[in-house]
Amino acid sequence: MMEIQVEQAEQSLIDRAAGARVLAVDDDERNLLAIAEVLDGIGDVVCVSSGEEALRCLLKDEFAVILLDVLMPGLDGYETAALIRKRERSKNTPIIFLTAINKEEAHMLRGYDAGAVDYVFKPFDPVMLHSKVTVFVDLYEKKQEIERKAAREQRLLEQALKAQSEKLEAERALRDSEARQQAMLSSLPVSFHARSVDPPFAARYVSRGVERLTGFAPPRFVSDPDFGLSRVHPEDLDTVKEALIAARHTGSYACEFRWLCADGQYRIFLDKGIVSEDGAGPEILGTMLDITEQRRLEDQLLQAQRLDAIGKLTGGLAHDFNNLLATILSGLNLIERYSTLDEKAARILEMTRRSAKQGTDLVDRMLAFSRRQNLKPLPVELSAIWDSMNGLVAPVLGGLIRLEWDVDQDVWPVHVDPSQLELALMNLVFNARDAMPSGGTITLRAENRDVPHATEDLTPGDYVILSVEDTGTGIPADMIAKVVEPFFTTKPAGKGTGLGLSTVYGFAKQSGGTLRIDSEVGRGTTMELWLPRSRQSPSKPGKKENTADRGLIEEADMRLPTVLLVDDSAPLRELTAMSLRHFGFEVTVAAGGAEALAAIENEPDRFDVIVTDFAMPLVSGIDVIRFARNLRAGWPAVIVTGYADAEKIVDRPADVPLINKPFNDKDLVESIRLAVARQNRPADKNSPRQH
Repeated sequence: MMEIQVEQAEQSLIDRAAGARVLAVDDDERNLLAIAEVLDGIGDVVCVSSGEEALRCLLKDEFAVILLDVLMPGLDGYETAALIRKRERSKNTPIIFLTAINKEEAHMLRGYDAGAVDYVFKPFDPVMLHSKVTVFVDLYEKKQEIERKAAREQRLLEQALKAQSEKLEAERALRDSEARQQAMLSSLPVSFHARSVDPPFAARYVSRGVERLTGFAPPRFVSDPDFGLSRVHPEDLDTVKEALIAARHTGSYACEFRWLCADGQYRIFLDKGIVSEDGAGPEILGTMLDITEQRRLEDQLLQAQRLDAIGKLTGGLAHDFNNLLATILSGLNLIERYSTLDEKAARILEMTRRSAKQGTDLVDRMLAFSRRQNLKPLPVELSAIWDSMNGLVAPVLGGLIRLEWDVDQDVWPVHVDPSQLELALMNLVFNARDAMPSGGTITLRAENRDVPHATEDLTPGDYVILSVEDTGTGIPADMIAKVVEPFFTTKPAGKGTGLGLSTVYGFAKQSGGTLRIDSEVGRGTTMELWLPRSRQSPSKPGKKENTADRGLIEEADMRLPTVLLVDDSAPLRELTAMSLRHFGFEVTVAAGGAEALAAIENEPDRFDVIVTDFAMPLVSGIDVIRFARNLRAGWPAVIVTGYADAEKIVDRPADVPLINKPFNDKDLVESIRLAVARQNRPADKNSPRQH
């Protein structure tokens, strides 16, 4: 009875192997006919036109490989693949995506994440499709062969001679199959291998594909039992050994490690396999896939997400700090204005004010990293900024540091904020100085560069590379990505804030460029500031006085307007109101946007000008101004903000001045008078209300 059951089980496995099925899923019937024609003779090709039908087929039958169209109505290829991988029976079935458009890396990575083992792009090459499917059908049959042999082991107890004969025949068939498959396997981006289950896990067979992955031919692995593990990165070696040792008990393994290739570079490999009990003894059968590029893209994405999250955090903190600093500075001004201070008290007050202004500088640097500072880009001639740069940095470099300037006249002008560019260069120069405690040379160079295609950090266009080179200690490779993060510093406690390079990076990105770092420990560092080329010629030095606005301000001085002051920060609101009243303004305060709307609606003729905070809960400063101007066109207004995010205040009307917190009281007064004066231009004499 036992023998009959074994024979029945074996016959069932033989039937399944002989009838290997290929599932083709495509909503275009013409594609299905073409696939069936190309795969004729490989196996039983089952064609369906939707993901739903494919899932129903997988409930009934087992397939050697699935050809899955990406774009389909209803369930698309990605969704179908995800559902296939969730089912125990089909989670290991190979999936080859068919696509006509999604050749971008992002789509391909998404496909591989969904479980795809390969892509075939339409219109597909029949020979290529036939070859790829044949590989997986043969692998499927090979798997069935192994299962069939496992069932045959029981029968060997009763029919030793017959079982031995069948075993030898199966081994011969397996060798023949491996010989036929070798050429096809070498074309895939994967290496197949068989190795011992005992340390040092010597390789018994390695496919020719390993040479393309590592630079070493298969005999190099097979001839030396220790070769494979000897080139695993030391930090990953224990993990690999543990995974291979555990495979003897679990039956399978998967590990990821860095491996030193023939070119001297480490590549990242994903090694997966199972333990086979076939043959003279157990052995490990596995595949090794190069995932270096995939991990690089993932690391870049994580780095970008981390920097973006830190930027948002610092931008939000800057907003809150600006409110606090504005309150402190306003309070200090009022104390100085209303109190008689002796020399000691005046000195304490001035020290406090200086510390608050240093806090303002710190907030500005945080905003620079988070790309929320207010930039005023202009065409700048790099060759013309040497005198000012040299005058600023040369006195603090010391006698051991030599500063060299190598910028030709033919370097393109750049489109940046000049003051922020000088600040960025100073930060880079000071970092270079700190990296050369024993002295050295800092060289500033510039060159034109055309970027024809989009890169990871730049859009196509013309750029100027402004480099700051030093001969200092250099930066370790594992720290280069971290040095642009805010508050990261290698300097001793109290010697640096960690905001220098982060502000340079934020300035470069906000200006449309980037910061690139090339460094070698013991050889020095090159900081490359990539800046967009300006198509305009730099203007000549000198300021033009706006005599029209000056006249309007003087005209406005004849009468001080009534102010509606709106701010959700109670201390800052009260201190600002006190300051404005000191200048002679009549001030009414509102604790937020909603309260301001009610005051404007109830007494629309009471207020001459609105001074409002920008960022407030529920109703913003922009909303307050819009509401007021629906009642009276051109209502004078001033926006005060501690956020300084230009992208968030793009809706600000052109005639509404913007003041950043913390602000100077006189600047606020001047902005109020200017806003009122603009509303009183001669062209506005027919407006509903005059002052």
